[in-house]
Amino acid sequence: MSVEILDGSTVRSFVEDEGAFNASVDGRFAALDADRDGLLTYEEMAGELMSLRVLEKHFGVDDAALRAEELGELYRGLFARFDRDGSGEVDRDEFRAEMREVLLAVANGLGFLPVQMVVEEGSFLKTAVDRELAQLAKAA
Repeated sequence: MSVEILDGSTVRSFVEDEGAFNASVDGRFAALDADRDGLLTYEEMAGELMSLRVLEKHFGVDDAALRAEELGELYRGLFARFDRDGSGEVDRDEFRAEMREVLLAVANGLGFLPVQMVVEEGSFLKTAVDRELAQLAKAA
């Protein structure tokens, strides 16, 4: 983890750079695709979805207070956002499309004022910051 300064334009610029964005998202897709069939099942994505700790981090709700069925429904709902055609599997295009929407929502939420954040190494936000820093160094 590292502390970085970023704003919405950092993330938006990363998403708009199709080459950088696709390379990063495709790398995450490949890491999740355990059987290397080019499709992600719920089981392959479950760990990643659960690592987001959506409830605790973002809504102030302790996920331990939820029944297992409710928590399962939440994560299945998140998976369904990725599985746009309802096939029960997520292909690379569906994964890219949903990650694009997620990151643009993050960019909109950050706005135009710089904020200091703790970001995980290898995360999409860290990749966006590193990309921006490399571009600034190249321009200098």
